[in-house]
Amino acid sequence: MKQHRNKIAFGGGCYWCLEAVYQSLRGVRWVEQGFIAPDTASGLFSEAVIVHYNPAEISQESLIEIHLHTHKSTSNHSRRSKYRSAVYTFSEEQNQQAGNILRMFQEDFEERLITKAYLFNAFKPSEVEFHNYYYSNPEKPFCKRFIEPKLRLLLHRFKRLVNEEKLTAGI
Repeated sequence: MKQHRNKIAFGGGCYWCLEAVYQSLRGVRWVEQGFIAPDTASGLFSEAVIVHYNPAEISQESLIEIHLHTHKSTSNHSRRSKYRSAVYTFSEEQNQQAGNILRMFQEDFEERLITKAYLFNAFKPSEVEFHNYYYSNPEKPFCKRFIEPKLRLLLHRFKRLVNEEKLTAGI
């Protein structure tokens, strides 16, 4: 795994969906998909992505806001062990900031957010054949049904943060 000071990780749905969302944003340098375990449950890995970004182009606050709006951040469904709704952070300071940001965005939702901030503990990358899934397979039924609606939401709600050249080539 490449070392980078400006990174944050997200879980909440399939890593194919998460990867496509974050690959479509300005200021995101690269996205690693796989499985993450928080420090509180080191053996409990769930699907997630690590997002490496340039804070001069996109803020941690914007990345978290996008995360909350592109997965079921208020739904505690039966698949949450595989798809933990989470923001994974790489320092105590970043964890406190993420917690404050989550509390701030609660007012945007009628239901209580279930997304929690956790300190990152461990990462297992997914198989290479699944990397860059959407942009390698935009015509697949899964991409059309599950990923494209998230990308359309990005264009509608977060247009200023979208890498339109990349995104509109895909959808």
